[in-house]
Amino acid sequence: MKKIVIIILISCFAIKHTKAQEIIYNEDAKLLTTFSFIQLTGGCIILKARLDDFKDTLNFVFDTGSGGISLDSTTVDYLKLTKTKSDKVIRGIAGIKKTEYALKHSLHLPNLVVDSLDFHINNYDILTSSYGMKIDGIIGYSFLRRFIVKLDYDKNEMKVYNPGYIKYPRNGYLMKPKFSPLPIDNHDLKDEVKVNTNLIFDTGAGLNLMLSEECIKDNALLKKNKHFYPMKTEGLGGQKLMNLTTVKELSVGKYKFKHVPTMIFEDDFNITNYPLMGGIIGNDILRRFNLIINYPDFAIHLQPNTHFLEPFDYSYTGLSIHLIDKKVTVIDVIDNSPAQKAGIKEGDQIFAFDNVITNNLQAYKTALQNSNNKIKIIVLRDGKPLDITLFVQNIKR
Repeated sequence: MKKIVIIILISCFAIKHTKAQEIIYNEDAKLLTTFSFIQLTGGCIILKARLDDFKDTLNFVFDTGSGGISLDSTTVDYLKLTKTKSDKVIRGIAGIKKTEYALKHSLHLPNLVVDSLDFHINNYDILTSSYGMKIDGIIGYSFLRRFIVKLDYDKNEMKVYNPGYIKYPRNGYLMKPKFSPLPIDNHDLKDEVKVNTNLIFDTGAGLNLMLSEECIKDNALLKKNKHFYPMKTEGLGGQKLMNLTTVKELSVGKYKFKHVPTMIFEDDFNITNYPLMGGIIGNDILRRFNLIINYPDFAIHLQPNTHFLEPFDYSYTGLSIHLIDKKVTVIDVIDNSPAQKAGIKEGDQIFAFDNVITNNLQAYKTALQNSNNKIKIIVLRDGKPLDITLFVQNIKR
């Protein structure tokens, strides 16, 4: 499939590494709360929370690739929050902008209140339409630096602890990343040659691996006969065209993954600050581990879970679908892609996949993750139904 992969990489970009150091605690970490989360295609995590004394439940992306914490501009307007201008800038894959803030607010998670948070304000309309659900904000470093977080992808469950001594499981791997404030660790990549580079540990990215063109070209990483598949992604600043391919091997600590789907992007806004960083590891890799994310101790523990051996998604269609006005709508079709060859056009409304009728965008995205298969699609074009057969291509070569 031609994926709509959400990349939420946000940094105030004062690159200043914090080195791991040994911290001695007098008390054990205390469990503060346990609650469930929603996991979307690509592995992205959605948390339910409230703001201040407002009764509305909001949807937040849990994102180690965010250098702060943020709110959607329409949510800010709806709640009538005061905005404070700032000279600070934030960067994403598709843009850079000055940001306003909503200062000194509290975040209410189940049985946990986090006070004195300064939320920067962004427009997340494109994330809302691409996920098929309202995205009210992103929870990143400003939250993570205060707590120890355990993520259980087998149960879709999060546990939050106060800082303190914690015993890590023996079976697994303990990373000691640098922080900028995003967690950055060293990884081996292998394709035409073997390369060692720093990668951002990014739970907010619905992908496996993303590398900058500079990193690829500078190291001559990929084989000359590699085939590239153009695709669109969404992130801060809007849409961005990238190329999808595979990398022969990725090492994450002591673990190795073979034939990893990889996106290659032109880093126009210097989010990686190459050669400091070569790219990011996203949550379609990270969801294969149960994680202990311990920012106070500069540590992240990975323990393989039941998803560890699941096959990667090698599907490609060139089709972008969003939920617009409660209708699943084609917003983009890549030239010469399987979707274009099938006759799908921008503006088509998806009425059914293989005789399944739903407005659930996530269900359609899951159905498209089926390489070497054909899908019967009914679209509405100018109010008239059309039967289309879409052949899903496999990028693994």
